Amino acid sequence: MAGLYFHIPFCKRACAYCDFYKQIGTRHFDETLQAMHRELDTRAPYLRGASIGTVYFGGGTPSLCSPRQIGDFMEHTARLFDTSALEEITLEANPDDLSTDYLRGLRDAGINRLSMGIQSFDDDCLKLMNRRHDAAGAIRAVDMAQKVGFDNISTDLIFGVPGFGGEKLMRSIRRMLDLNVQHISAYHLTIEPDTFFGRQMARGTFSPVTEEVSEEEFLTVHHALTEAGYEHYEISNFALPNRRARHNAAYWHSVPYLGIGPAAHSFDGEERHWNVSSVEGYLQGEAPEAEQLTRRDRYNEYLMTRLRTIEGLDLKEIVRLFGEDQLKSLKNNIRGSMLASTLRISDDRIALKPEQFLVSDLVIKDLFEV
Repeated sequence: MAGLYFHIPFCKRACAYCDFYKQIGTRHFDETLQAMHRELDTRAPYLRGASIGTVYFGGGTPSLCSPRQIGDFMEHTARLFDTSALEEITLEANPDDLSTDYLRGLRDAGINRLSMGIQSFDDDCLKLMNRRHDAAGAIRAVDMAQKVGFDNISTDLIFGVPGFGGEKLMRSIRRMLDLNVQHISAYHLTIEPDTFFGRQMARGTFSPVTEEVSEEEFLTVHHALTEAGYEHYEISNFALPNRRARHNAAYWHSVPYLGIGPAAHSFDGEERHWNVSSVEGYLQGEAPEAEQLTRRDRYNEYLMTRLRTIEGLDLKEIVRLFGEDQLKSLKNNIRGSMLASTLRISDDRIALKPEQFLVSDLVIKDLFEV
C-alpha cells in the first residue's frame, strides 16, 4: 500500500504563521493543475505497482479547486493505480470556501474526509493570524459538512499564540468540542523566519510564549481533549476511536508515497524526492531533487517519527530493520541519557507518555545516532 499527495500551492492570502510553499493569488492555477496531471502520468512508476490506500489534497488551499477538478484527479488516479483498497481521501479546506453545493460536489468527487483549518474560535486571534474566516463562519462550515453527510472531519487548532492562552484558549477548545468532529490536530505556534510573525519577531515587535506557557497550554489541550474521549496518538493529533488520520500515519510509519505538484515530497523507502518550490519553475519542467538515505538516516528518521506517536519504538521491528546490534546500541544510549526517565520501557516497546510528547524532540536528539 502507498499514499498519494496532491499539493495545491495557491492561497488567497498568506497566514501570518505559515511557511509552507504557496503562491498568493491564482495566476497559473489551471496551468499548474494540467502540469500536475502530466506529472502523475510520468511518475506513476515511482510507486512500483503498489496499490493506493490513501489520497490527500493539501496546500496551499485545495478548496480553491472545483469539485470537478478534484474529481478529475481521482479519475486519473484510478486509471493509473489499483485503488480497490482506497479507504481515505482527504481534502484540506478553508471554512469560508465551503457551501452546501460545493460540499456535495466534493462528496460526489470521492472526498470522504475533510481537514478544516479553523485554528481558533477567537476572532481577534484569527485576525492576528490573518485568517480569512471568523468563528461563526467556521461553525457554519462544519455544520454544513455534517448535514451533507461528511462523518469524518478533522479541525485544526493553534495554541501558544501570545495573548490567547488561559481562558481564551479554553473557550476555543470547548467550542471545537461542541462541533463533535472525529479528529482534532492541535499545533503549537512555531515562528519561522520567512513569515509575517517571523519578520515581526526580527524587528522586536512579536515574541513567542515562554517555555513554561508552552508546557501549560500543551497540557491544557491534552487534558481537555483526552477527557472528552479523544486519543492523543501523535504529538499534534487527537482522534476518536478508529478515526486516526490514515494518510498522515503512513508518513510516521515509513509507508511509500508519491507527491504531485510544486514543492511536493515523495518517498519510495530508500530515497526522498522533492519538487521545486516555485510554480514557474514547476511549469518549466525543473526536475525533482533527490536524497539517498543512508542506513543511519533511516534509523534516525525511524526514531524521529515513531517517538512522536503513542506506539513509540517497536523493538522487534528495530531488530528486523536494523539488526540486533542497533537495538543494543539504543538501549545503551537510553541508559546513558538524562531523559531516560521520561520513557516507558517494556520488553517490546519504548515510548513516551502522550502528556510528555512536548519533550519528544529533546529525547529524539539525545538518542540520535551521529
